[in-house]
Amino acid sequence: MTGLRWGILATGGIAAAFASDLRTAGLDVVAVGSRSQESADAFAARFDIPHAHASYEALVADPDVDIVYVATPHPMHHGNARLALEHGKHVLVEKAFTVTREQAADLQSLAAEKGLLAMEAMWTRYLPHMVRMREIIAAGTLGEIRAVVADHTQKITSDPAHRLNAIELGGGALLDLGIYPISFIWDVLGEPTTIQATARLIQTGADAEVATLMTHAGGAISTSLSSSRVAGPNTAAVIGTDARIQIDRFFWSPSVLRVIAPDGSVIEEFDGRLPADGPRGMHFEALAAERFVSAGLLKGYELPISESVAIMGTLDEIRRQIGVTYPEEA
Repeated sequence: MTGLRWGILATGGIAAAFASDLRTAGLDVVAVGSRSQESADAFAARFDIPHAHASYEALVADPDVDIVYVATPHPMHHGNARLALEHGKHVLVEKAFTVTREQAADLQSLAAEKGLLAMEAMWTRYLPHMVRMREIIAAGTLGEIRAVVADHTQKITSDPAHRLNAIELGGGALLDLGIYPISFIWDVLGEPTTIQATARLIQTGADAEVATLMTHAGGAISTSLSSSRVAGPNTAAVIGTDARIQIDRFFWSPSVLRVIAPDGSVIEEFDGRLPADGPRGMHFEALAAERFVSAGLLKGYELPISESVAIMGTLDEIRRQIGVTYPEEA
């Protein structure tokens, strides 16, 4: 099967960004579901979507929908994705995939049982400069990789009622922002063998800043910093014995990659930025999902669900060390 028919579950900002990219890329968006008919109708009118549903249940029951993009807040991902899978729909679930490893593993089991694709919407993995990065690493250009450094730091809001700061909504820098450098580190170095984490918590119990120091196979080291209260460089580096890869601000979105020799000379520059009048880059993950379903690769290639589950385990351990607990874990 090619040319999947997309349904979008929720109508917030990230759902709008995704719908815009799908429309611009010419993909088939056939339905949207919201908790109110008014919201669904407005979203459908904005993006020329033929079916507007007043509930998520109605969306996943729509026979014209093949795959559902889950765009609700973190604590709803598990239940919403499970609902879609139970109705025979493939799912692309916004990052972080779930709130806990246990929830992620449950979706993995259900998707396997149903023979469906369950995939984390970590759009960064599918961007052109990240594809080129993996090619450079595979070619051995960097030599032995000794370190990876990445940050995702934005000055967003100090409002305790905002979703990003509300612990009951999975708030905190880690799941919203930290998922990017952690997933990036996993992409390059794989599973950490040791994890050390520290953080500054706010009055709601959520983390405003969180830093990690991890070791990986062969003794490689990674560091990450995430914050919702300060704006840092937002760059990433993969450092090897023969050269390093340096990715410009903002490393997780379409960006410029440079391969730099130890003497500072530029070996290669790859410009992965996209035209201003085109998609922002979220369509790459949608196209990948369609390829995976067409080829029967229901675990995904760039980011298999087994890795999304394991990354959630890393986030669980980071939260354990910094003392962040969500209500569903009580």
